[in-house]
Amino acid sequence: MKILERYILKENFKPFVVSLMVTTFVMLLDKIIDLLNLIIEKHLDVVTIISIFGLSLPFILALTIPMAILLASIMSFGRLSVDNELIAFKSCGINIYTLLKPTVIAALLISFFMVYFNNAVLPETNHLLKNMMIKANYRRPATAVVPGTFNSMKNYTIYVKERIDDELFGILIYNREKTKFPQTISAEWGRIELANGGNSLKAILYNGQMHERDQKNPAKYNISEFKKFTLNLPDLGYKMNKEGTDYRGDRELSSSSMQDIVNERKVRIGVIESEIDEIQTNISEINSKEKELIDKSELKKNYNRLNLKQDKITTLRSDVRKYQVEIHKKYAIAFACVIFVLIGAPIGMMTKTSGVGMSFSVSALVFLIYYGALTLGEELADKGIVSPFLAMWISNIVFSIIGIYLVVISVKEMRTFDLTKIREKMNKFLGFGIK
Repeated sequence: MKILERYILKENFKPFVVSLMVTTFVMLLDKIIDLLNLIIEKHLDVVTIISIFGLSLPFILALTIPMAILLASIMSFGRLSVDNELIAFKSCGINIYTLLKPTVIAALLISFFMVYFNNAVLPETNHLLKNMMIKANYRRPATAVVPGTFNSMKNYTIYVKERIDDELFGILIYNREKTKFPQTISAEWGRIELANGGNSLKAILYNGQMHERDQKNPAKYNISEFKKFTLNLPDLGYKMNKEGTDYRGDRELSSSSMQDIVNERKVRIGVIESEIDEIQTNISEINSKEKELIDKSELKKNYNRLNLKQDKITTLRSDVRKYQVEIHKKYAIAFACVIFVLIGAPIGMMTKTSGVGMSFSVSALVFLIYYGALTLGEELADKGIVSPFLAMWISNIVFSIIGIYLVVISVKEMRTFDLTKIREKMNKFLGFGIK
C-alpha cells in the first residue's frame, strides 16, 4: 500500500510543481504590467526591481498554491483515467477513497503550512513591499508632477508647462502655508529633490518672481525677483507619517496581532456603551422635568454627545469586522487546499484528460468562482450584512459539499454529467459554425 501512496503522490507532485510555476508566472506577468510604468518613469535600478518582485511573490503564492493543487489534482487523476489505471486499481479492489487518501493528507499538511505562511511570512513581506513602493514612488519626485495640470501637494499647488527627465519648465507654485493670501512663485525652470533623509521635498527654482500680498496691509503687494530660490516642502517625503514606516494595515498583521486589536476595540466599545447609557439616563432625567424647567441647551449638549459616541461605536465596530474578516480569510484560503483536492480529483476522472489546456480552463473557472464568492463575502461582512465567519467560510462549506458529492458519485460510478461528451459537442458545434 505504501508503494501505491508514493505512486499517487509522485503523480500529483510533478503537475503541482508545473502548475505552481505557470500560475505564479502568469500572476507575475500581471504584476509586471502594473509596475512597468513605475519602473520606466522612476528609473528603478535592478536591485529595487528584483526586491519589489521578490516581496510580491509571497502574496502571489498565497493564491497560486491552492490553485496549483486544484490544477494538479485535475491533471493527475485525469491522466489516471485516460490511461485506464483507475480501472486497473478498481479491478484490484482499490477504491477512490484509498487513492485520494495520500493526496488529501499532503494537501492538509500544505494547509497547515499555509496557515503559518499567511501569519508569519506574508504580513512581513506585505509591510516591506508597501514601504518599498512608497520609497519607489518618491525616487524621482519630479515625476509626481504632471505637466499641464494643477498638482496639489498639501499646502501647495504646482503647475508646470513641460517636464524633461527631472527638470521642470514654466513653473507656477501657489503656496498657502503661512498666510490666507497665497504666495505665488513663478520660475523659468527648476527641479524637485528629496531632502532631510527623505522626510521632505525641496523645489530648487531658477530665474523667477515671487508675488505676495501683505497680510497686515492687503493693499500692499510685493514682487521680488530671484535667480535661484529654494522652497522647502516639509512633510511631503516618504516618511511624512506612520503609513510610510511603522503603521501596518490589516494585511500586514498576523492573526494574533489582529485579534489583540479586535479585543482592544471591543473593550473600548464596552466603555463607550456605558457612557451612552449614562448620557441616555441624563436625557431621560431632563425630559422628565416639567416643560418650563427643561434646560434646552443642556439637552442639546447631551444629544450631541450621544451622536458622537454612537458614531464612534459605528467606526469601532467597522474596524472589528474588518480585522475579523482578515483573520478568517487567512485560514479559509489555507484550508481551501484540501477542498480543491476533493473537487479536482473527481473532475479529472470525469473529464478524462491530462492536458494542460482543459485542466487549466476548468481549474481557473472553479478558482474564479471561489475567489469571487470570497471577495463578495468580504464586502458584505465589511458592511455588516453577514458575519465575518460566514462571509469567509461559506465558500469553503459549499465547495466542500460539492467536493464530497463528486467523490461519492465517482466511487459509485454515477455519471450525473459527462464533461467529455459536453466538450465533444462544443467542438462539433464550433466546427459546424466555422463551416
